[in-house]
Amino acid sequence: MATIRPFMGIRPQAEYAEAVAALPYDVMNSEEAREMVQGKPYSFLHIDKAEVDLPQGTDIYSDAVYAKAKENLEDMIAQGIFMQDLLPNLYIYRLTMNGNSQTGLVACTSIDEYLNGIIKKHELTRADKEADRIRHVDTLNANTGPIFLAYKNNETARVIIEGWKTSNQPIYDFVSEDGIGHTVWVVDSDTEIGILVDSFRQVENLYIADGHHRNASAVKVGLKRRELKELYTGEEEYNYYLSVLFPADELKIMDYNRVVKDLNGHTSEEFLALLTTKFEVAPYLGEGQLKPQKPHQFGLYLEGKWFSLTTKEEILSHDPVLGLDVSILQKEVLEPLLAIGDPRTDKRIDFVGGIRGLAELEKRVDRGEMKLAFSLYPTSMDELIRVADAERIMPPKSTWFEPKLRSGLFLHDLGE
Repeated sequence: MATIRPFMGIRPQAEYAEAVAALPYDVMNSEEAREMVQGKPYSFLHIDKAEVDLPQGTDIYSDAVYAKAKENLEDMIAQGIFMQDLLPNLYIYRLTMNGNSQTGLVACTSIDEYLNGIIKKHELTRADKEADRIRHVDTLNANTGPIFLAYKNNETARVIIEGWKTSNQPIYDFVSEDGIGHTVWVVDSDTEIGILVDSFRQVENLYIADGHHRNASAVKVGLKRRELKELYTGEEEYNYYLSVLFPADELKIMDYNRVVKDLNGHTSEEFLALLTTKFEVAPYLGEGQLKPQKPHQFGLYLEGKWFSLTTKEEILSHDPVLGLDVSILQKEVLEPLLAIGDPRTDKRIDFVGGIRGLAELEKRVDRGEMKLAFSLYPTSMDELIRVADAERIMPPKSTWFEPKLRSGLFLHDLGE
């Protein structure tokens, strides 16, 4: 069973919500963040990436950055930009993109259920990235970025959430600069809160869709605080962390494409010939870029032309990880033909999220920055869940979720 818990959210006053809300800290670098906060004194990036308020060249992992984040949060609370609800609530967060909506329930989830596998993961995390968010959460005494979780079936929750949206006014309702609609309701009725909490006790698992590093870091902050206590009950706020839970069938994963710097010594003709041993290779005769329309089909952009690659039956796998298109590309092309053994560390490969479009692949190849590009069919939520249920790990950069949750709309005070 899955445990969710209401909390006394720290959140922007309604008139500041749009000005505060910011993309997650990990989708931009420091220089991009500096540009994004120009003329935006209330942007949550002043808290999530506080180096933007320190001299250029400041080590982003220095004590000064975490201290500045804490100072900025305290200042915004003192100015009345943020307020804290007086009683524990749940919250509903709807995101709308290109006419499609997904509605999540904002709640706290249990660090113990991450540790015992009720909350399932599908990615590895890096120690340096974990260490950053551990210090950030610990210094601010708050979860500042929500974890993006999915669940398979909860009809009771769906009915309650839809009913609440229909009969209550939202506290926030705005469209961000990228065209994404953000609408938030406060669920402050003990009756509805109790029904929602009880309904998730019938949900077997929650799945991390996005935010593996934030999740692992929140758990480690909780464990660190337990170690400092002679006695703890397990009910303290640090035993729970900020999450937004979405029905899996409302979520859509976008493609996550690859660009590579060179052909590992092969000519273009040799490379295409090598591909024919594993794929049906054909020139693309359509207009524009080749966007794969089904699993196991890839687009290849090379020498200013697109080619269709269709995986041959004999190399397909029913294994939940090896059968993924990202795995097929890595196992059959990137590693054996292009000598890219570890895409996490190899500097010859880069990744382009589907939100940037396939024209971005052409641009990076045409200007000589990269030699070739691969377009992929998106990983599905069903595939993600199969991998997580098998307690396996996806290859890096397997999923790109849109729209992105905004940071700053909800903070969870750890209570000490």
